[in-house]
Amino acid sequence: MSLGSFISSSRKIMRGDAGVDGDAQRIAQLVWLLFLKVYDAKEAEWEFHDEHFRSIIPERLRWRNWAVDHRDGEASTGDELLTFVNEDLFPTLQNLPIDSTTPLSKSVVKSVFEDSNQYMKDGILLRQLINLINEIDFDDFSDRHAFGEIYETLLKQLQSAGSSGEFYTPRAVTDFMIERLNPRLGEQVADFAAGTGGFLTSTLKHLDSQVENIADREAYRQSVFGIEKKPMPYLLGVTNLLLHDVEEPRFFHGNSLDRNVRDYREDEKFQVIAMNPPYGGTEQDSVKANFPASFRSSETADLFVALILYRLRKNGRAGIVLPDGFLFGDENAKTNLKQRLMEDLNLHTIIRLPGSVFAPYTSITTNLLFFENSGASKGVWFYRVDLPEGYKAFSKTKPMLSEHFDDCREWWDNRREIIDGDGNPKAKFFSAAEIAEGNYDLDLCGYPQEVHEVLSPEETIAEYKAKRAELDAKIDEQIARIEALLAVKS
Repeated sequence: MSLGSFISSSRKIMRGDAGVDGDAQRIAQLVWLLFLKVYDAKEAEWEFHDEHFRSIIPERLRWRNWAVDHRDGEASTGDELLTFVNEDLFPTLQNLPIDSTTPLSKSVVKSVFEDSNQYMKDGILLRQLINLINEIDFDDFSDRHAFGEIYETLLKQLQSAGSSGEFYTPRAVTDFMIERLNPRLGEQVADFAAGTGGFLTSTLKHLDSQVENIADREAYRQSVFGIEKKPMPYLLGVTNLLLHDVEEPRFFHGNSLDRNVRDYREDEKFQVIAMNPPYGGTEQDSVKANFPASFRSSETADLFVALILYRLRKNGRAGIVLPDGFLFGDENAKTNLKQRLMEDLNLHTIIRLPGSVFAPYTSITTNLLFFENSGASKGVWFYRVDLPEGYKAFSKTKPMLSEHFDDCREWWDNRREIIDGDGNPKAKFFSAAEIAEGNYDLDLCGYPQEVHEVLSPEETIAEYKAKRAELDAKIDEQIARIEALLAVKS
């Protein structure tokens, strides 16, 4: 089954259902079904390796026992299927008995369904959708690969359903940041606003080549930690980790900002933190109270920067995506955070990104900040990633790709100042003293701004007339040539 046919067929089925309204609900409807399909495949693996394995899902509710249509006329459909899903499947999975001894591989089912919704009202269409999903054969390598592509496409579609800065981070960005942070097996990588798990799966991909034995594989599975506040990204993220063979995903549904930052113990800190926090949002005063007064901000992203300061281990490394507003903002919290990054941590590199990296879903211009908990910064290197030759902007059909970071990679390993053709610095080092003297304004090595001359009304009219006369002359010239050609032929 091709990627295109799966996506278009699932959309067509759900568009015919009166209960599903818009792309956000279509994605939410699809992903809980995909989760159960994926989970059932993982359980089959666990059963193969452990004859004593017992599912947390009651036998009648396991995907294999109700969702598979054997084409014998026995598969549930129509009102019978709707009643089963709405009155048995969902209530049971939302109330599964779990306690502190329940493995994460099992308790995750309840976590997923506590905030999932069943939107479809037509049981026949629901059966069609289930049958479509069942065409994905997890025992077939080619379909496994295809499902990975399908899932990646679904994650990208989540962008259009997001708001307040909540969107899928392009894979090129997550891969580049993890590559630069270079986590090693045995280190723990955390994302406190993990969304669909992009940074975590980029970490797993990075670590995969380091796995050489069974012990390494276990370290691989324990290497990522995530928290996500919103239910749909959380469901997508959990499924994403299961697909990457993380059998007990340490991926939790909750608000990372709900706890007082002063209460974190050393064993709750991480060697590596990578994240793209939501920005543009706000938190309640009760949440802001979890932070020192100097860091309290009305901007959610600022609070996540503060959180990292308290959860990054000594000599740990961090990379974070932040909007331009953080760089030039002079509000007390922003200035205090930037001062802390310079004086107590080692903010060493800021990569400026084109404004269209997240297009068309947001025009917010972003930056990648890299720092370490290794003492005061001596200064910050800035590097501006320019649009590739021939690009006016990145777009949905022409997204940012890994190779667009290649020049930055080369520069990273051989740092030097670069001045572009019109005299603007593309890469430059600014000392800690220079940044402090500028009151921690980090809006440096930015993109050249086009300057447009503003003409008076009289000058504008004169310029317009001149250009029109020039164009009329060119048109008259072409007409004269055509008439001359016609005269010759006649």
